[in-house]
Amino acid sequence: MSLRLGDDAPNFTAETTQGTITLYDYLGDSWGMLFSHPKDFTPVCTTELGAFAKRKKDFDARNVKLIGLSVDSIESHKGWAPDIEETQGAALNYPLIADENRRVAELYDMIHPNVSETVTVRSVFIIGPDKKIKLLLTYPQSTGRNVDELLRVIDSLQLTANHKVATPVNWKQGDDVIIAGSVNNDDAKEIFGEWKEPKPYIRIVPQPQ
Repeated sequence: MSLRLGDDAPNFTAETTQGTITLYDYLGDSWGMLFSHPKDFTPVCTTELGAFAKRKKDFDARNVKLIGLSVDSIESHKGWAPDIEETQGAALNYPLIADENRRVAELYDMIHPNVSETVTVRSVFIIGPDKKIKLLLTYPQSTGRNVDELLRVIDSLQLTANHKVATPVNWKQGDDVIIAGSVNNDDAKEIFGEWKEPKPYIRIVPQPQ
């Protein structure tokens, strides 16, 4: 059965480029982004992993730990790493899982047989400190991910986890937000004071700090 939002992220122990890692121990109290790439020594994957490495400080600032995966071997990952650094200008600075037996890929449903029976698609799982799955994204092999969008949605997830708000279309850090529908007007007055209300069900307030 496929994983769904709110499910416990399956724990696992796997060999990575930074040694043996157990997911829950690796994440600790942090957020996590577990992502798969189809194959080492391929062009789109090279650009993605280099971009994640280059932007790791932005994930660090949000207390998000990165961990990647493909069904390639440790030797393949380590042999590919110099190419990533040379072409993308950033060395790998997060662990890559060597999932040759596809155990983790199958646990997280990262192999979609109608696309390929042998390699993973571009899956993304954002995992909260409570080890629950907060976001699921799946990209085809031909489409590289957008780092800014991943950071934007992490900002939204972290904001809405701590405040009774939701983020509107194209929201980015610092923009106005919407009072959550679960908050009645009396409680909203206590929490937010005043708000803009183009419709009774659209209550707009500045982003909580």
